[in-house]
Parts: sequence; structure tokens; C-alpha cells
Amino acid sequence: MNSRDDVLAAALRVLNRDPAASMAVIASAAGISRATVHRYFDSREALLVELGTRSLDRWEQRLDTLDVESVAASADPALILETLEVLILGYVDDGDDFGFALTDQVILANAALERRTQRLADRETALLRAAQEAGVLRADLPPSWFGHAIYGLLVAAREALRVGDVARRDAGRLVLSTLQQGVTA
Repeated sequence: MNSRDDVLAAALRVLNRDPAASMAVIASAAGISRATVHRYFDSREALLVELGTRSLDRWEQRLDTLDVESVAASADPALILETLEVLILGYVDDGDDFGFALTDQVILANAALERRTQRLADRETALLRAAQEAGVLRADLPPSWFGHAIYGLLVAAREALRVGDVARRDAGRLVLSTLQQGVTA
């Protein structure tokens, strides 16, 4: 009765709590044997690569849905700001499903996923560059720096949620306000 998608869903739940969880723990969470998990994924690495692919699918879907290229081309500061905020809040939501993938070494070291990540980051950076040109973001920083800052804040949010330092309902607001206003008084 358990399907490949059930195994992936269980793996996401488990890995977001414990990124080092074994296939046996994932199998138990899915309510199946380890052998059954191996029918779907021949290794833990194969499972992680599939989850990494799905994580990138979500990122791409967000960029496509918001049509970031058209927004960037509009040069409209209000539209760019609104799009950035929606995008970042979406990323925080995605952390509920794929937070562990932000720092998983198997995912980050996979050449195919790394190439796709770079293509998506380039799309995002084009929006960030447009935000600088429209006066929405500081012009004195490299546009890619904002992408790295967002990534860092997403990792921080994931960890803060995982250990219980912040409430889920506050995570998006904390990421956005830290990005927009920093941490100084």
C-alpha cells in the first residue's frame, strides 16, 4: 500500500527533524521495511538526490509562478518588492518540506543538482539586480550577496524552528524583517 511518494513524504518528515537519519529510521516512519524502501531507492544517496530534485522543482515553480523575469523587466519598485516578499515567504514555507536540503552534503555535492541550482540562482539574481536598479535593495552590494543572505536566513529559520526557538507563524516575518532592516536597533 505504501508508494514511492509515501516513502518520500516520510523521509522529508524524518530528515527535517534529524538530517542524519538512516534508511531504517525512514522505513520505520513510512511503516515499511528497509527492504521495501530499497525497492524504491537503491541507496540513501539516491533518496536524497530525489528529494533534492523535488526541492529544486519547488524553487523553480516559485520563480515561474511569480514570473520573476517579467517582474524584473518591469522595473516597477512596488511590484519588485512585493514579488521579493512573496518569494521569500514562499521559501520559508518550503523550508517546512525541504529545510534539510539546504545543508545536506549529498544534495549539495551532486553535480547535476549543483548545475540546476546555479541556473535557478541566476534567475533569482536577475530579480535581485533589478531590485537594486529600482532602488528596492542596496546598490553597493553584489546582487548575488542578497541570494546568499536569503539562503543564510532560511538556514537560520530552519534551525530555529527545528530546535523550537521560534514559532512557525513568526518565521516568515523574522526572515523578511531581518533581511530588510538587519539586526541593529
